[in-house]
Amino acid sequence: MSDKNGLPTGKHTLVEEGTEFKGTMSSSCPIVVMGKVEGDVTGPVIHVTPSGVVAGVVKVKDLHSAGELAGEVEAETVQISGRVRDRTVIRARSLEVSLNVTKGGMQVVFGECELAIGDEPNKEAAVTAALAPPASTSTSATPAPATTPPAGEPTKPASAVPAKSTSGKGAPPPTPAPAATEAGETEDATAKPRRGTLPAPS
Repeated sequence: MSDKNGLPTGKHTLVEEGTEFKGTMSSSCPIVVMGKVEGDVTGPVIHVTPSGVVAGVVKVKDLHSAGELAGEVEAETVQISGRVRDRTVIRARSLEVSLNVTKGGMQVVFGECELAIGDEPNKEAAVTAALAPPASTSTSATPAPATTPPAGEPTKPASAVPAKSTSGKGAPPPTPAPAATEAGETEDATAKPRRGTLPAPS
């Protein structure tokens, strides 16, 4: 259970405001920090109030901070509405940042820190994807299916389409090839026939 501020009301470990703790803290119940903690902190959940400060290595499942964070934080879910000091490293599956109401307005202050959000990348999957051949995008043309005439109707041969002249006029008729004579000589078909005399009968 928790109160209206999200702080646990049941069994929990409390660092009261005005208290400073240095060293290693490990708890099996939620941790509430209203004072200052420096060192290694492990537990299921940690709540840092606006007056609280946590500096060190924090390993918890859930972290809710409206105060000040510094050091290294490892958690599954992180909710921040306070301040993050310089050189702070936050590793989490999900990060939620909420604006904090101050005299000058609503703000969240981040120093020079490192954020690593989400699951760690799979190195083997990345190498496999990089070495995979690219998918082929070319498509082959599919020939149109031949039409079959109805039963009982003879198949009509495809008619040849005469070639058209590029000048717009019809193509001239082809010139006949020279005819071969018995003597092996060629005779021009276009030449005029020659007149000769037939030998007289004997």
